[in-house]
Amino acid sequence: MTTPTPTPTPGHPPAATPADSHRVLDHAREVLRRVAITANPFFAELASGAMTVAQFRRTQEQFSFAVEFFPRPMAALIGRIPDPRARLEILRNLVEEHGEFDERQFHKSTFEAFLRSIGSDPAGLESQALWPCLRAFNAVLSTACVLDELEVGVACMGIIELAFSSCSAAIGAAVVRHGWVPAERLVHYQLHAAIDVRHADEFFSVVEPRWSDARQRYFITQGCELGAYVLDRLYRDLQRAVHDTGVG
Repeated sequence: MTTPTPTPTPGHPPAATPADSHRVLDHAREVLRRVAITANPFFAELASGAMTVAQFRRTQEQFSFAVEFFPRPMAALIGRIPDPRARLEILRNLVEEHGEFDERQFHKSTFEAFLRSIGSDPAGLESQALWPCLRAFNAVLSTACVLDELEVGVACMGIIELAFSSCSAAIGAAVVRHGWVPAERLVHYQLHAAIDVRHADEFFSVVEPRWSDARQRYFITQGCELGAYVLDRLYRDLQRAVHDTGVG
């Protein structure tokens, strides 16, 4: 029996078909292969043991400000998507960021649990000044999702999710290998290594039908480049900043 072709909603791009549903994902993977975030100085020092647990702890305390902020530009992006069906893809992601409405499973909460596992007190984070690299990262996401072309914001957030899967796997493997966290107590990074490829695909599915349009494809590729750049830049700046602070 022939499967009928979905009728597009007037004013909206047609839904992606299975045959062409991974062009944005494939492009994002090419961008990440070129940028090679997990080979930058932060990950090189972490993997080799040149980064001390005290230095790593300080970078993660700062990174918590990105974890807490990330759902906010995502929520703003949802309101800009005209097609309610496409909106649902990112809405599911946002709900998962909030632990399926279980506060103990908020990604902010699981990251705080990770911080406690490496000897940090999340209650004391409010007294820490936000490093400029974190403010810059959060500001870029806000601008991309609120003021830029919709395709830029969606692709930017999607490629960050995709990259964070590999970043999470690399961080989780390093902290266990160095003996900083027992494997059975590893939280947050273990989860994101597993789910963020799916999260990325949920973002990319929103713009996949627009890939065939040259102008919209330009904005999608711009978003991918931007997301890869700012995440790579964030980790590079965290590595540099923790050395500048004199943490040993």
